[in-house]
Amino acid sequence: MLPIQFNRVLSVFRLFSRPLLLTASLFCTVSAHADVEVLTSIKPLQLIAAAVQDGAGKPAVLLPPGASPHHYAMRPSDVRQIRSADLFYWIGPDMETFLVPVLQGRDKPSTAVQSLPNMTLRHFGEGAHDEHAHHEHEHEHEHEHDEHAHEAHAEHDHAEPDHKTVAAQAAGHDEHDHDHRPGSLDAHLWLLPANAVVIAEAMARDMAKADPDNATRYESNLAAFKQRLTALDERLSKRLGETRSKPFFVFHEAYEYFEAAYGIKHTGVFSAGGEAQPGARHVAAMRERLEQAGPSCVFYEPPVRPRLADSLTRGLPAKVAELDALGYGIDASAGGYEQLIDNLGTSLAGCLESL
Repeated sequence: MLPIQFNRVLSVFRLFSRPLLLTASLFCTVSAHADVEVLTSIKPLQLIAAAVQDGAGKPAVLLPPGASPHHYAMRPSDVRQIRSADLFYWIGPDMETFLVPVLQGRDKPSTAVQSLPNMTLRHFGEGAHDEHAHHEHEHEHEHEHDEHAHEAHAEHDHAEPDHKTVAAQAAGHDEHDHDHRPGSLDAHLWLLPANAVVIAEAMARDMAKADPDNATRYESNLAAFKQRLTALDERLSKRLGETRSKPFFVFHEAYEYFEAAYGIKHTGVFSAGGEAQPGARHVAAMRERLEQAGPSCVFYEPPVRPRLADSLTRGLPAKVAELDALGYGIDASAGGYEQLIDNLGTSLAGCLESL
C-alpha cells in the first residue's frame, strides 16, 4: 500500500499531466498540417496568392518594397528562401532575369506565370486602340509545353550559380521587358484582371495538390476572388469610360494591360526605356507635347516623386499624381489585389475627372 503523501503527489501529477498530453497532441496535429509555404517574386503576385490562401496561410514575397523587378541583386538569404519554399511564383524571364540561374537549383514547383495557358499577353508597340482585353481575348497566346509552367520542377544541381553564369544568363535576356523595346513582351501582365484570374486558378490548383486538406477552402477563396473582381471591373469600366478623351502621361510604360482593359491610352511616356534616364532631347519633346495637350495629368510611380515631374509641368495646366503598379503599402490580405486595381482606377479617374 502506497503512503498517503505519495498518493497525493500521484494525484497532482495526473491532474497536470492530462492537459500537457492534450497540448502535446494538439501540437503534433498542427505540425502535421503546417501551412503551405508560398513565395512570390513581387508584391502583385503575393496579393493574388493571398486571396487564394486566405485562412490557410500567408504567402511571402521575395523583393522588398522599393526594389525593382527589372534590376535586383540577390542575397544569399534570398537564394535560401527560394530553395525552401513549397511553391514559387514569378512573372518569368522577360522580367526577372536575375532569377533564371537561381531557379536551376530548385527542385520544388516553380511557376513562370507568363507561360500559363490562357494568359493574355501584350508586346510593346502594339496599337493604341485595342478592344477591351479582359472581354475579348483576341491576343491570347496558348503556350503548349511538355510540362505546364505551374507543374515544372527544376532538375538541376543544387550548386550556387557563380557570377559568370549569372552574367551569361542575363546577357541572353538583354532585349526583354526591362528595355521596353518594340515587339518585346510587356511583362506587367498582372495589371489585367483577367490575367490575375488565370494566375489565381493555377495557384488554387497547386495549393490544393500540396495541401489536400484545404482544397475546398482554396476553391471557395478562388470563387470569391472572381466574384469580387467582376464587381470591381463593372464599377471601374463605368467610371473610366467617362475619361477616355482626356490626356495623361506616365513615367514608365507599365500600364498598357490596365489601359487596354478599360479602353484608355496614355498620351506619352517620359522615360524612353524602362528606368533609363531620359535625355535632354526627349525631355524637350515631352515638354512640347505637354504644352500641346493642354489640361492633362502626369503620373509617376512611388515611392519617390521625380523632380522631372515638377520641372516638366511648371507653368502648364498639368496635374501631377501617383500611379502605383506594384502595390506599395497594401497588406497581403484577401482583398489586396482588388485594392491594387481599385487604387489604379481611382487615381487615374480622380485626376482626369478634375481637369
